Amino acid sequence: MTTTVMDSIPTDLFLDIFSRLPVKSVAKCLFVSKQWASIICRPDFTELFLTRSNTRPRLLFAVKELSISEWHFFSLPQPQNPYEKSSLVVFHDSHIKFPKGMRLDFCGHASGLIYFHGTSERVEDTMHVMHNPSTGQYEFSPELRKGRDSQCYLGFDPIDNIIKVLSLSTRPYCDEGDEQRILTLGTGETSWRKIQCPLHHWPSRNEGICINGVLYYPARLDDTSSVVVCFDVRTEKFKFIATSVLCDDDKLINFKGKLCRVDCYGITSSDGSRSFVMCMSVLEDVEKEEWSEYTYWLEDDELVRHCIHVSVDGVTATGDIVLSMGSYTSRPFCVFYFSPESNTLQRVEIQGFGGMFNIHTHRVEVIVDHIEDLKFNII
Repeated sequence: MTTTVMDSIPTDLFLDIFSRLPVKSVAKCLFVSKQWASIICRPDFTELFLTRSNTRPRLLFAVKELSISEWHFFSLPQPQNPYEKSSLVVFHDSHIKFPKGMRLDFCGHASGLIYFHGTSERVEDTMHVMHNPSTGQYEFSPELRKGRDSQCYLGFDPIDNIIKVLSLSTRPYCDEGDEQRILTLGTGETSWRKIQCPLHHWPSRNEGICINGVLYYPARLDDTSSVVVCFDVRTEKFKFIATSVLCDDDKLINFKGKLCRVDCYGITSSDGSRSFVMCMSVLEDVEKEEWSEYTYWLEDDELVRHCIHVSVDGVTATGDIVLSMGSYTSRPFCVFYFSPESNTLQRVEIQGFGGMFNIHTHRVEVIVDHIEDLKFNII
């Protein structure tokens, strides 16, 4: 295509065509010409691409090689009806290898970004890394104070389309004013800001979940009192909901727009048979702090046999709960779809990893309804 013909094509048409392409194809288009690159890097295109990505979520697999700090990312379109599938094939999207001596673990995700934290042999501080698996880019966030024990969560504000990182001290007793820090991504902020909280608390090691601009995470007020903290990402205000003590294996998920706490375990009956039990507590009303309780018995030999390795990975847009055994990466690797509405369970074998994992050398994190984003300016 000649330059003259290309110049005659309206920019809006380019935007529409590019926004319908897979992210890998868009990345290749960056190198076709300066004109195409300038269009793809425009803020209005990245916003359009993100809007359309929300209508085509993916199932993302982050595979970590335990001996070195290397991660591989695979994905596939989130199946519309997983109960009609017995196997799915993933595609290798990208991989990152951090410098030698750096040990980084998966900590959370929001709006297409993955958050890692960990340590380095060369630096005393905890390392904080943001990664976009769609573009392959990663950046280190500004350092916090040395020796600071902290837990971090990603929160997404859908109104201003902004991601923030909330850092909290995990020490029961700490210096006043050193409890909560926040960093806004994509704005060029070079330091963490202090924010005020009306109630002293320290978070557990459970993952948080962001729902409609509110970040939820479990915490303790003292040795006996547990709460779920509700942090409004936009206003940066805190609210506390009393709850029973959360175990380390409990998972907070977004169940049809509501906060849901999930606890899974194996149980042995009097006749010696074993079953896999999943208990759900759904927060029906935040203001009234009303919860609904549900218990399900899942019949699957694999779940029962390896129940201590089962993790709840999230919920699809259609309300199906996704489970996996990322810490028990035996072949074949499977995910499980469970519909509370119909009480239906489906095991789906995931193919396409090749030699990327086994029980001794790899761990798999499964991210449900991952949205591809073309953010090029992460921090």
